[in-house]
Amino acid sequence: TEEDKKEIEKAEKDHQKILKRMEKVLADKVEKIKISSRLTDSASCIVLNEHDMALYMQQLMKQAGQAMPSSKPTLEINIEHPIFKKLSDEKDKEVFADWTTLLFEQAVLAEGGQLEDPAGFVRKLNTLMLK
Repeated sequence: TEEDKKEIEKAEKDHQKILKRMEKVLADKVEKIKISSRLTDSASCIVLNEHDMALYMQQLMKQAGQAMPSSKPTLEINIEHPIFKKLSDEKDKEVFADWTTLLFEQAVLAEGGQLEDPAGFVRKLNTLMLK
């Protein structure tokens, strides 16, 4: 609805600084980061462009030896999620980057994709859980 759009626009203005910081961290992985109007339980999700193949299909094609054009998805963020709230308060650049990357990688896994560096994901997850 029009009211929902206005709420999202206001939220994006209010959170513009953190969204830009996140985009810098994920510049080589996502086209943009935006606030989600559909997420309730999840912290983030991947949204592919209209003409992009699903992540699992892209992987199947690569495994079959087919060249795939590279495309970057959009990362949608649930600003009501506790992880985003924790991220918003994070001052340490390295920890901020780890949280941001973790949100992206969780979204990739939830979409059925594979991570480029599964061991790095586990390492980041373990480090952040211990803080």
